[in-house]
Amino acid sequence: MSLRGKLTMPNRIYQFKIALKEITPTVWRRIQVPEGYSFWDFHVAIQDAMGWLDCHLHAFRMRRKYSRTTTEIGIPDDYGIEGGPEIHAGWEIPLSDYFHELGATADYEYDFGDGWQHEILLEGILLREKGQKYPRCIDGAQACPPEDCGGVHGYYRMLEVISDPGDDEHEEMLVWLGGKYEPEKFAPGKVKFDNPTKRWKMAFSEGR
Repeated sequence: MSLRGKLTMPNRIYQFKIALKEITPTVWRRIQVPEGYSFWDFHVAIQDAMGWLDCHLHAFRMRRKYSRTTTEIGIPDDYGIEGGPEIHAGWEIPLSDYFHELGATADYEYDFGDGWQHEILLEGILLREKGQKYPRCIDGAQACPPEDCGGVHGYYRMLEVISDPGDDEHEEMLVWLGGKYEPEKFAPGKVKFDNPTKRWKMAFSEGR
């Protein structure tokens, strides 16, 4: 049964650090989300904080303490994925099923083609601040790579091209990027979070 519409707004808040692997300087975000979030809700918050557009598949890879097996959480096969390991529906699993101790970690992959790998760390379990809206992004650094730039290698190639006006692909790349790309630019206060229930309905409800 889906958690859609059933989540309460608890008094506890989870603080996570999300870091994109294999890129230097590191692209990272520090966000706070309600303890009652599902993995789908968390996915939406990660997408919005990082700067992704949520137009590709994703999966959390979780390993319980003292367990050798890995659980994948994301969008299950009956929503369009064929082959590969079993993936459990993120909207049916609360974060608290796996994140209940400080220092807990997980892997999060976005876009199985480009293969963007993120490391997730539970840094704190806090009390909700009165009058504060959640989720929120409180810190971070570096701009998110552009969608569909070809993964880590494509990203580094893109940086080379836009930094060299003499490169044959320079003008074409700038047009593709919409005129410019500033890799060092990130402002936590400008992050806007979408409603995860609305995002879920847009993705799965229409035509089903």
